[in-house]
Amino acid sequence: MTRSYDAIIIGGGHNGLVCAFYLARAGLKVRVLERRHLVGGAAVTEEFHPGFRNSTASYTVSLLSPKVIADMGLMDEGYRVIERPVSNFLPQADGGYLLLGGGLERTQAEFRKFSKHDADILPAYYDALEGVADVLRDLTLKSPPNVGDGLRLLVDGFSQGRRLTGLSLEAKRDLLDLFTKSARTFLDGWFDSEPVKAAFGFDAVVGNYASPDTPGSAYVLLHHVFGEVNGKKGAWGHSVGGMGAITQAMARVCGRAGVEISLEAPVERVLVDGGKVAGVRLESGTEIHAPIVAANVGPRLLYGRMVDGGDLPADFRRRIGSFKAGSGTFRMNVALSELPNFSCLPGAGDHHQSGIILAPTLDYMDRAFTDAKVHGWSRAPIVEMLIPSTVDDSLAPPGRHVASLFCQQFAPDLPDGRSWDDEREAAADTIFDTIEAVAPGFKASVIDRQIHSPLDLERKFGLIGGDIMHGNMTLDQLWSARPMLGHGNYRGPVKGLYMCGAGTHPGGGVTGAPGHNAAREILRDR
Repeated sequence: MTRSYDAIIIGGGHNGLVCAFYLARAGLKVRVLERRHLVGGAAVTEEFHPGFRNSTASYTVSLLSPKVIADMGLMDEGYRVIERPVSNFLPQADGGYLLLGGGLERTQAEFRKFSKHDADILPAYYDALEGVADVLRDLTLKSPPNVGDGLRLLVDGFSQGRRLTGLSLEAKRDLLDLFTKSARTFLDGWFDSEPVKAAFGFDAVVGNYASPDTPGSAYVLLHHVFGEVNGKKGAWGHSVGGMGAITQAMARVCGRAGVEISLEAPVERVLVDGGKVAGVRLESGTEIHAPIVAANVGPRLLYGRMVDGGDLPADFRRRIGSFKAGSGTFRMNVALSELPNFSCLPGAGDHHQSGIILAPTLDYMDRAFTDAKVHGWSRAPIVEMLIPSTVDDSLAPPGRHVASLFCQQFAPDLPDGRSWDDEREAAADTIFDTIEAVAPGFKASVIDRQIHSPLDLERKFGLIGGDIMHGNMTLDQLWSARPMLGHGNYRGPVKGLYMCGAGTHPGGGVTGAPGHNAAREILRDR
């Protein structure tokens, strides 16, 4: 049986839903095909132990476009984000700690424990970062100039380049630093204290299988600061009801716009006829026809598994085969009988509502990466813990808690032919040991744990190499070169086949921008 639509969206993650909404609002007949039993992709809320619910993969909010929120009317659908009272809490090896956030004066007071210079220069650092972040915010909802587009390339290049040329000389220097330098080199130019540099440097290795010494890692730091929560730039927060509350709201909006959403409908093949897309074939054998297909999956999954290699130009096929993917991420959800009690800051407090970062220095982060390259995962991994049940009591029974563990420097592919199926429990134990060292009694409080190794993330969510960004956020895979030069405008080499996921500009995170931009390009072509 076949059915025809104006457009098919592969993958019901947030970007796929955003793309579907804009197409349906323009009058197209749209169908979303989601391989799992629930919509939302990696932004979902699920029960992983009786009575305990959590954001299964994606777990925190900042980057979602205010325009997307407004256009979809998500506030009317119950969209609510609670800002963290302090952004990050970093226990230190000497028994001290650093709290970042909660206002400039509060952060400066914390920094003075380590360096008066760092406290004094902090406002200038924030101003520099914000100046460049404003440029990114301006560009996120614009399609990059696309090499090969003739006059339009010149027009788009001039329009977007004018925003850059309007920056002050100092801001241009900051922009160059952030796009080319390592996080350590960039931060060394500002701060003296190792804990302070670690507090900012952590963002450079989030979803980035690299060292803070890796050139270009400063950009990943920048990528994580151009968002906002409730109008407050750079802030992060918790979505009430978990990340699934966002995508469920999006799905309801899409439904009212006329979008048909099919669950447990995995796509096996993109159908191509005469160099043009013709639709898709599901794993069940069902064919669904449409002259437009937009893929909310990574470039490696789309072009490596869903499109026949014979339908792709040879150079494109070769280059997309070397598109770098694999973010070194190991994700866990934990049911707890009580809050962890940190030796450096005992008792309950604002720090339990922050991002709890177990990575006290840039050297620690570098060792974690080099260790992972040799052994497959770090014996002292980078761990971020969030405890959303401290602000959202719908996630756990009274007096109990759920914790999100977002852990870095776990190789996408283990050395010596080992499999994550055999190593995942041992890696999880290593993560628990790392937490236990700063919060004695943590392991005894664990009721249950849900493990997602890089391989689990690939199998469950279609993230090749467990890459939460759909591809590395390196200079050669950004802006007009995401996923490659000549195809940075959401269009692939097959006519009618578009990309609307994080493997396109502006990249990873729950932004909605790729879905928004791809829909605009699709409608422009029509």
